[in-house]
Amino acid sequence: MTWLIAEDDADIRMLVTTMIQVWGHSTLTFETGQRVWDWLDKIGGDEQAALPELVLMDIRMPGKRGNEIAQRMRSFPQFEHTPIILMTAYSLSDRERTDMMNADGVDYILNKPLPDFDQLYTTLHQIVEQKRNNA
Repeated sequence: MTWLIAEDDADIRMLVTTMIQVWGHSTLTFETGQRVWDWLDKIGGDEQAALPELVLMDIRMPGKRGNEIAQRMRSFPQFEHTPIILMTAYSLSDRERTDMMNADGVDYILNKPLPDFDQLYTTLHQIVEQKRNNA
């Protein structure tokens, strides 16, 4: 299972990528929102493209924001059932959270600092299972 990680902070990106690989998943990693956007340009509507089974992105990154990328991903039919999770170190209002979940197609928002190894594993895998069961 491949998981997409987009995080501009190199230490967090490396930590999350390492944890996900320890859990047995491969990773597709980006350091800016713009690079994810450019990758989406390349795959476009290609239904044969290898897509991640989960997307985990920071909200505030150089280039495009995580919620903007999530909204674009949801415009592709092949991302309809892909769990999209955003991470943020910033405090979000209830309205901002609701807008990202409803308007942008985000499934879950994690606050930084991220939960410990076991809790993060449980949270992410539960989201994957819930999305799979609702497909």
